[in-house]
Amino acid sequence: MKLGIGIDVWNQAKLEIPLERVHLAERLGYDSVWSAEIYGADAITPLAWIAAHTRHIRLGTAVCQVAARPPVTTAMQFGTLEALAGPGRAICGLGLSGPQIVEGWYGQPWGKPNAVLRDYISIIKKVFAREAPVTHDGSQINLPLAGERALGIGKPLKSILHMNPDIPVFLATGGPANTALMAELADGWLPLGYTPGSAHLYTEAIQKGLERAGRTWDDLEIQAGARVSITNDVQEAINSAKPQFAFLVGGYGTREHNFHRDAMVRRGFGEAAERIQDLFMAGHREEAVAAVPDEYIDDGALIGSRQRIKERFSRWCDTKATGLTIRADSDEELAYIAELAEAKPRT
Repeated sequence: MKLGIGIDVWNQAKLEIPLERVHLAERLGYDSVWSAEIYGADAITPLAWIAAHTRHIRLGTAVCQVAARPPVTTAMQFGTLEALAGPGRAICGLGLSGPQIVEGWYGQPWGKPNAVLRDYISIIKKVFAREAPVTHDGSQINLPLAGERALGIGKPLKSILHMNPDIPVFLATGGPANTALMAELADGWLPLGYTPGSAHLYTEAIQKGLERAGRTWDDLEIQAGARVSITNDVQEAINSAKPQFAFLVGGYGTREHNFHRDAMVRRGFGEAAERIQDLFMAGHREEAVAAVPDEYIDDGALIGSRQRIKERFSRWCDTKATGLTIRADSDEELAYIAELAEAKPRT
């Protein structure tokens, strides 16, 4: 099991990158560091800064929001990041976000997100490959631009920078249609709602996508995630996580468009999801927090004594996940997970 470390720069009012923690993770043998963006700090710039201060750890986004950039801009940024950091270090992790942010922050139409992702990934891979000037005749994105908005003189171009053609593209998905698309086109998956207890729910969609492309499970990296807390009070650790889940399920998006609520429903907690959303939207936030089921949090988390964490880590190792992004509050927790994963320390 490869290990990643998550850095939450996306939710900071004043940007602070935990470089010492990243250095520790690199020394412990962690494979990757992951940033994200929402409507504040972007996801790529912090990775460029980390690249300048590290040597080995891979640099991934979980995620870059598709609506934030044209696909060629995303390809240019990751090609540049890879050129600066060194070969094999950049991971282009993409995700949709939701219509409130897509239309409210980026001013882009929500439209047909599955079709947008197909065009977006295809164009990025063409830019990386540099096999020819980039053209694309997609249902949502065309290069060169065509139609009423275009002058009609757009020229197909090939990147001046010779990029690594094998920069991996990861896609964050949860629902079956986008998950199948991920398995068809992407090099890796950033799953939403994937836990040892729910991993089987995604098998059919992944298999469908792999078969469409003539690929196998060996062609796909799966980077899941888990919160770590070494503690003698499991219930308190679960309780401390509930406010975030209540916000995500109850307040992140609308009643019709909330992929965190959808993930809870997929995992068999439909009644709880509806109750949390109803309470949160009615302003009863404490009640919404209390309505988050303990088992929903505990299934994927690594919390408790060292022995309990060891047992639960073994459940992760029995899934199809090839990597696990860790969020931990202490160096001790990072080191213990590295020990369980048998990570190879670096000097």
